[in-house]
Amino acid sequence: MLGIAAAVLFFIAYLISAADIATNQAFASGNVMLLGLALLALHVAGIGAGWRSGRARRR
Repeated sequence: MLGIAAAVLFFIAYLISAADIATNQAFASGNVMLLGLALLALHVAGIGAGWRSGRARRR
């Protein structure tokens, strides 16, 4: 799940950079890319890999 979120943030950073969209400092292309890298690092570390819907199946 975090890998998908990282891919979305990378795509948004690419669009901001490619279209030369003027944004404030919080949503600059580099900052969005760093957020994506942080999510990717969490994904590779295994954080969020074991998320479940909260409903356990027992037999």
